[in-house]
Amino acid sequence: AMTDIATNTPELAAGTAVKGRSLWATALMRLRRNKAAMVSLLILILYIFAGIFGPMISPHHYATVYPEYVRVPASLEAYPRAEEIIPQAESVLTRTRLQIDAIEVNGNTLRVEASSEREIDPRMTRYLERSDIFSNARIVETSGDGRSVVMEADVERLRFLFGTDANGRDLLARILVSIRISLMIGALATGVALIIGVAWGATAGFLGGRVDNVMMRVVDVLYALPFTFFAILLVVFFGRNVVLMFVAVGAVEWLDMARIVRGQTISLRRREFVQAAEALGVSSGGILRRHIIPNTLGPVIIYMTLLIPKVILLESFLSFLGLGVQEPLTSLGVLISEGARNMRSAPYMLIYPSIALTLLLFSLNFLGDGLRDALDPRDR
Repeated sequence: AMTDIATNTPELAAGTAVKGRSLWATALMRLRRNKAAMVSLLILILYIFAGIFGPMISPHHYATVYPEYVRVPASLEAYPRAEEIIPQAESVLTRTRLQIDAIEVNGNTLRVEASSEREIDPRMTRYLERSDIFSNARIVETSGDGRSVVMEADVERLRFLFGTDANGRDLLARILVSIRISLMIGALATGVALIIGVAWGATAGFLGGRVDNVMMRVVDVLYALPFTFFAILLVVFFGRNVVLMFVAVGAVEWLDMARIVRGQTISLRRREFVQAAEALGVSSGGILRRHIIPNTLGPVIIYMTLLIPKVILLESFLSFLGLGVQEPLTSLGVLISEGARNMRSAPYMLIYPSIALTLLLFSLNFLGDGLRDALDPRDR
C-alpha cells in the first residue's frame, strides 16, 4: 500500500517535499494585499529618494539667495517674465547715466544701444552683471569717438516650481533638504529608541523580580519629565543643532518601546523553547539575544513605523517653537513656521511644506497599520 501511495503521488515520487510558508512570508503576502499600505510604502520610498538625491539634482542650492526674486509665486514659466526684462534692464542702466537709444531682447540675449556726451568707460558693463537677471555683459560695438556703444548680456532665466521664500531662496530645494533632515531625525531617533528600549524592556521582563521593579521605576520617573521642558533645557545648555534633536527625542521615546518589549518578554519567558534553552545551559544573555528579542520583532517593527511619524511631528513642533535646526539648514517644521508667518502675502509658503509633511505622516501611519494587520497572530 505504501508503494502504491508513493507511485500515485507525483511530489513524493519525485522526492520533493511540500514547502510551508514561514510566518514572515505569510505576513509579506498579507501586506501586499493591503493596497493602502503598499501605496504608502511606494510614497515612502519616493520620499527617501527625494531626501537623499533631491538636493543633489535640484537646479538651486537650498541656501542660495536671489534678492531679485523674493516671495515670487510658484510657476512653471521661467523668471524673469518676458515683459519684465526690459524694465529691469532700464532700472539697472539708470545708474550708468548713459543715454539709452535702443533696447531689445532676442531670446535670452539683451541688446542695448547707448550713448554719452563723453567717452564711455568699458567698465559700465559691471552694472548689468551686478543684477541676478543679467550675466556675461560685454561691449560688442564701439563708435570711433567712443561715445556710443552696443552692449549685450545674457538673461539668466530661473525656474521656481514652488516659488521662493521671504529671503529669495528656492522653496522646492528647501523642501527637499527638509525632507532629508526630517527623515534623518525620524530614523536616527527611532533607532536610538529601538536599541535602548528593546535592551531595557527585554532585560527587565526576562530577569523579573526586584530588578524588573527597579528598572521600570526608572522608566516611570523619566515619564514624569515634561518633554518640551527637557528639550528647552538641552537647547539652553548645548545650543541648537541636529544632533541635539536626536538626543532630546531619542532619550524620551524609548520609554514606550521598553514597556512594549517588557510585556512581550514576560509572555515569552515561560514558553517551552525558552525553558529548553535554560535546561541546555544557555546563558541569560544568549536567551535574550537568540530567543526573546527575535520573537518580539513583530510588535517592535509595528511600533517603529508608528514612532517615526511621531518623532517627525515632535521635531516639527520643536522647530516651530524655534528650538530646531539652525539656518541655513531647515526641516519641515521650520518651513511650516516660516509659512505661517507669511501666510497672507505668500500662502504657497505654508501650503507646500504642509502637504509634504501631511503626506509623509499619512504614509507612515498607513504602513504601520498595514504591518500591524499583517503581523497580528490573531488574524492568521
